[in-house]
Amino acid sequence: MCRSIKTLRPPALPEEATEDEIRAAALQYVRKVSGFRAPAAHNREVFDRAVEAITAATRDLLADLEVRGQAARGAG
Repeated sequence: MCRSIKTLRPPALPEEATEDEIRAAALQYVRKVSGFRAPAAHNREVFDRAVEAITAATRDLLADLEVRGQAARGAG
């Protein structure tokens, strides 16, 4: 587990995670999995695509999670 990735759902965060927090977590994940802090030029495109895909997946996950004792974010 990448220790620098923080929990982005309540109650760990008092408010909804920002786009910057979500992207930062995705970047840390891709760095950990790939083993590259910054990819070489020939890997930049695939690295960036992975960050964007994981950012989107994380955003969707957080939007759809139901946390006990709290209403779903999309509800209401």
